[in-house]
Amino acid sequence: MSSTARRLYVRRDTFPIAGTFRISRGAKTEAEVVVAEVVESCKRGRGECVPYARYGESLDETVKTLESLAGAVADGLDRERLRALLPPGAARNALDCALWDLEAKQAGKPAWRLAGLPDAPKKLTTCYTLSVDEPAAMAASAKTRAADHPLLKMKLTGEGDLDRVRAVREAAPATRLIVDANEAWTLEMLHRFAPVLAELGVELIEQPLPAGEDEALRGIDCPVPLGADESCHGLDSLDRLKGIYRVVNIKLDKTGGLTEALLLKQAAQEAGFDIMVGCMVATSLAMAPAVLLAQGARYVDLDGPLLLAEDRTPALHYDGGTLCPPAPELWG
Repeated sequence: MSSTARRLYVRRDTFPIAGTFRISRGAKTEAEVVVAEVVESCKRGRGECVPYARYGESLDETVKTLESLAGAVADGLDRERLRALLPPGAARNALDCALWDLEAKQAGKPAWRLAGLPDAPKKLTTCYTLSVDEPAAMAASAKTRAADHPLLKMKLTGEGDLDRVRAVREAAPATRLIVDANEAWTLEMLHRFAPVLAELGVELIEQPLPAGEDEALRGIDCPVPLGADESCHGLDSLDRLKGIYRVVNIKLDKTGGLTEALLLKQAAQEAGFDIMVGCMVATSLAMAPAVLLAQGARYVDLDGPLLLAEDRTPALHYDGGTLCPPAPELWG
């Protein structure tokens, strides 16, 4: 192999979370990520992913999957061939984003131009996520964050959720609210909770029921719009969500990278869905490609680095809830 051939490097990184991040499925105190780095001559492209056990992924298997592609990368693997080789998921995301980054640096053009976006990325308003906790603790967190974050996202878990939302609403009366049940509710809970949540000014309910039970939502008259998260992955998941959800949450780790995420966003918009762009708890390197995707989205949930005790250097710049586009030194 020549000294200028493409090389793939894969590693695991761990970043401490500020406190504990809790959702309905469990809690964690650190973000474990996998980084793919593609180097050719003096240019380097990087991408970061978060393998998610909910989708049958692990750190070890993700690393092995990526390392198995070293020969293909050396032979010039591009993003379209990568989409054919790997299914949507974390491994493909890391390498896809690394290839975007490398292509931008080799072309001397920003990634947004390569993606065919009409304008340079603008600043975004991202929500800030409140971990599920006792009502008083969530209210205290909301009160602390409300001044700098005009949109809060509450993680919920089932019984007791109305008390949680009431407490947060009282602590942050002027703040916009969305809630995310992470598949933890039943249909009965949704019918019982939704009218109260509407009165409390909640704008969106994310993934109330387990993925796979979406048909139970078809035709219901819900006073709060419903959003698909765990039910929405790549392009092939979109058709079955029509007529059930108003919003789809697009995450790079679910779509398997920016390449498919851009296609999914376009198809979702053409099908009449509103767009939410979300993330896992990860560093600025994982958020940076999603900033391109999030341009024009109705909801932006790219607060992963804000939940960490420390981020990468260089990092994205956040001014409260305002997220600035990435510098090329970080990505793209």
